[in-house]
Amino acid sequence: MKLVEINDLTVQYPGVKALDKLSFSINEGDFLGIIGPNGAGKSTLFSCMLGILTNYQGTIKFFGKDIKQSRNYLKQIGYVPQKPVFEKNFPATVKDVIRMAWTNPSDDSIIDQVLQQVWMHELGNRRIGELSGGQQQRVFIAKALVNKPKILILDEPVAGVDVQSSEIFYSILRELNKKEKITIIWSSHDMDAVNKLVNKVACLNRTLFFHGASNEFFENEDLVKQYSEASMQQHMHFHETH
Repeated sequence: MKLVEINDLTVQYPGVKALDKLSFSINEGDFLGIIGPNGAGKSTLFSCMLGILTNYQGTIKFFGKDIKQSRNYLKQIGYVPQKPVFEKNFPATVKDVIRMAWTNPSDDSIIDQVLQQVWMHELGNRRIGELSGGQQQRVFIAKALVNKPKILILDEPVAGVDVQSSEIFYSILRELNKKEKITIIWSSHDMDAVNKLVNKVACLNRTLFFHGASNEFFENEDLVKQYSEASMQQHMHFHETH
């Protein structure tokens, strides 16, 4: 069953196309890794999918309905942004942060449940600012899970997180996809991690370089080489113009 359908998605900024005629779909149960260099359009794609950016051409459908017709689809989506930073003395506890998203804040049982899912059940009353960066991101996964979404969208969630914390993070994502049957859309620069975790991959460089089974991409040395070279050129161009 197709949960997401994107057709001819184009986003034009002054003087440049951020996305150019993207078309792909995401099936129920997929673990999709989106890879691409800085400036490839990953964050722009997510902004469109989440209804933040609406000035685009083409169509985006969630659960069979055009997202410009209704925003109800957002109730079934959990979103984890890039790593936030909290001051050490920020007064909110871990449970307070999760409770911000919970539609029934008087009931802590679901909060305890999602903390178990992200291996944080013993830290629910700890101040969020006292946690490590990796632990904070796991709290934000819990916050994204509290309303039982069908789809989890993660935008480079382990950027700047240490290796050990990243490995814990990846194990949690694997469990959420395999055991909880949550469809995951995850952008990352870590091609090795993407190769190990996902079943589908979308290689983005303003246009769609490849979309399909992850083994079809990663086991094709010529395809990986072509993409890596194109990505490096885009990466250099991005930094030259910024």
